[in-house]
Amino acid sequence: MKFKWIVFSIVGVILFFFLNVLSLMKLIPIYITSPLLFGAIFVTLYMINHRKTFKGF
Repeated sequence: MKFKWIVFSIVGVILFFFLNVLSLMKLIPIYITSPLLFGAIFVTLYMINHRKTFKGF
């Protein structure tokens, strides 16, 4: 189940990176695509690094 979400988030990073390249060519506003790319990278890294940790008693 977790593997599926990691794959979807990596595909999202690739998609938003492509949109960011389009924004660098001034086809899409960069202030829209940059937060989307940041969010996709953040979610991907969170999903990869999130582990079951001991939260206390």
